[in-house]
Amino acid sequence: MNFVKKYLTYAIIGALAILFGALSIAGVLTPSYQYLFEKISISVILAVSLGLVVGFLGELSLGHAAFMCVGAYLGGKISQLIVEGLGLGDSNFLVFILALVIGAVSAGVCGFVIGLPALRLKGDYLAIVTLAFGEIVRVIFTNAKVFGGAQGMPTPRFDRKYLFVIGFLLVLATIAVIQNLLKSKHGRAITAIRDNEIAAKATGINVTKYKLVVFALSSAFAGVAGVLYSYSNFNIQPAKFGYNYSIEILVMVVLGGMGKINGSIIAATLITFLNTKLPLVLTGELAVLQNLFYALILILLVIYNNAPALKGFREKYNFKNLINLIFKPKHDPAKVRDDAARWDVVPTKISMDEVISTDVIIDNYGDNSADIGERGGNK
Repeated sequence: MNFVKKYLTYAIIGALAILFGALSIAGVLTPSYQYLFEKISISVILAVSLGLVVGFLGELSLGHAAFMCVGAYLGGKISQLIVEGLGLGDSNFLVFILALVIGAVSAGVCGFVIGLPALRLKGDYLAIVTLAFGEIVRVIFTNAKVFGGAQGMPTPRFDRKYLFVIGFLLVLATIAVIQNLLKSKHGRAITAIRDNEIAAKATGINVTKYKLVVFALSSAFAGVAGVLYSYSNFNIQPAKFGYNYSIEILVMVVLGGMGKINGSIIAATLITFLNTKLPLVLTGELAVLQNLFYALILILLVIYNNAPALKGFREKYNFKNLINLIFKPKHDPAKVRDDAARWDVVPTKISMDEVISTDVIIDNYGDNSADIGERGGNK
């Protein structure tokens, strides 16, 4: 049972990657769904990586889209130069891997540099600093002609049949790294900082080091998502990586539950699906209702996840109980075996039907002296 719980998420994502990958190669899966799965994989990587900072470290960051922007532009620019310079195809896998490495490293370095001064702040002040960093990054890429300026930068487009499968594999890698980190002694130190920073310092935990490591690692995965985004689109524009997108990623984390990886995965999938499908359903005059329906759905989901009146319903009908219902063997009275450890079948030195008695004799001086012995007798 523990084995199933531990690897269930990996099994589900892997099975979906194999299933939809086979359908895509066979030509059954339409390009619109291929693009939807690409966007879902990007959103899941962003939500899980931001959840490491917000949910497990307990720090509020509003600049996650900025690190994604760094990875998208630098990784996309390197891949564009290599593809054009060497005359390679857009779907060259080695170039894609190189772009992922460059995007992750560059975003991770930016996260480390920004984290040095920023993580000494707390609460709203840290949020303001990360928000300002996001706007600075966006303005820099908007005015940098080498990156195409406000018109955007063209990037290679990986074959759509395979890119979302690679995205699912990157999701698995992200979950594996973060989960293994959290289950180690370092993960316990990270959650200790979240629960009580002063107590964590008192026990000898290097708070600054762990904050920098978490912030840099989260930023690196955002850079990976940025490279995946650059390969998912023919053109990337700085306006995409604004404040609103950072808030959207944060909503995924909060909606899925703070400190819950599976919740972030589900919330990121749901929000991405709504953002993609609502504009297709609500067209024409109904287009003005898109944001209204989106906001209404989010409000209902937040109420469901946090309302005290629904706590009993959530605990009874949650995902964990559903899994237990499926995989946990049911109690069958007909299959109950006799208890081999019953008192009447366990050999003992004294028979269980004997009585141990104590005789109390009072001497002439009034003192109590006990003559203790064993007297057997049947009840």
